[in-house]
Amino acid sequence: MSGANRIVAIDGPAAAGKGTLARRIARALGLPYLDTGLLYRAVARRVLDRDAGPADPAHAEAEALALRSEDLERTDLRTPEVDRAAALVASVPAVRAALLSFQRRFGREGGAVLDGRDIGTIIFPDARAKLFVTASVDARARRRWLELRARGVDAALDAVRADMQARDAADASRAAAPLRAADDAVVLDTTALDADQAFAAALAVLAQAGLTAGPSAEA
Repeated sequence: MSGANRIVAIDGPAAAGKGTLARRIARALGLPYLDTGLLYRAVARRVLDRDAGPADPAHAEAEALALRSEDLERTDLRTPEVDRAAALVASVPAVRAALLSFQRRFGREGGAVLDGRDIGTIIFPDARAKLFVTASVDARARRRWLELRARGVDAALDAVRADMQARDAADASRAAAPLRAADDAVVLDTTALDADQAFAAALAVLAQAGLTAGPSAEA
């Protein structure tokens, strides 16, 4: 099967579990994995480091064009401040254009699992399998809050929920590639699912698309 036919597109809002799920799917299928949201977080971090406005198109585009692989390795890309800034830089069409070719090159050669917010609608509309992973805002806010606490970040649950709702609204209403499920995506609601249950449900969807995990896949 060619690389173009081994693309798995996983989209959804923050803290729905798509990243964890995408990494497990990538391991199961023996495919490379790309967290495309990390690209926007890294751009946002670069903008913030320069005390520039993340909503300023010129600054956001300049940092997207200057993005280096080392930027993706930073340990300060998942803070509430970066969450808010990433939503702003992601709404800049020039930023999305700057990162589009990188994402497509990553997946075209041998296939890949990519997660983000516009993989199935914009980046790889011809992906062999598409999942839209979602959950209730309360469940997602609690997951993000626990994640922040585990990293030693002092954040109030109500503030995390408010930030998440604002991010959801920005993602859904932006003119450039708004967050939505592709018409041919399978919606997977993880509100009441643990990681193993979500993984099993995803594998069933992939099998229907002709993508079967190897014998060493996680149960």
